[in-house]
Amino acid sequence: MSILIEHLDRQVESARRLLGIVIEQSSFIRQQDVEGVLVKLAELQGEMVTRAQLEQERDHLIQLAATALGVAPHEVDLDAMLALEPQLDGQRARSLSAELKGLITEMARLHEQNRLLVRQELSFLDHLMRVLSGTPQSGYSAAGVSSTPQITNAINATG
Repeated sequence: MSILIEHLDRQVESARRLLGIVIEQSSFIRQQDVEGVLVKLAELQGEMVTRAQLEQERDHLIQLAATALGVAPHEVDLDAMLALEPQLDGQRARSLSAELKGLITEMARLHEQNRLLVRQELSFLDHLMRVLSGTPQSGYSAAGVSSTPQITNAINATG
């Protein structure tokens, strides 16, 4: 098996793990399971270390290919890398690359969804804490009424 295919396999495995973590984290957020969310956050951070290593490896492979092809690294794509190794199974490499792109896209979508869910929960908690503490909510309501006490006609009230 070639270095490129092995690398793509490791990239896909890592992306699958990340997607699984983000899906599980989403479940914990919906269940309001803080401990579960934190465990998944730690797992996510650990997998991101692996992703960083894989990206360094990817950059190295691209640099090698760029040197061999006599082009700038930003000009190297999968087809260019495959041209360097004609014995490679190009279909397998393309399939892995497509799967990787799909996994990363889905993981990013779910991660953003999780961020929104967490923000919602935090907003609710902020509102709840203000209600329980009697602290007025600043700003205006949808009807345009301020919930903070306002001084009206201060000049007229004092004389």
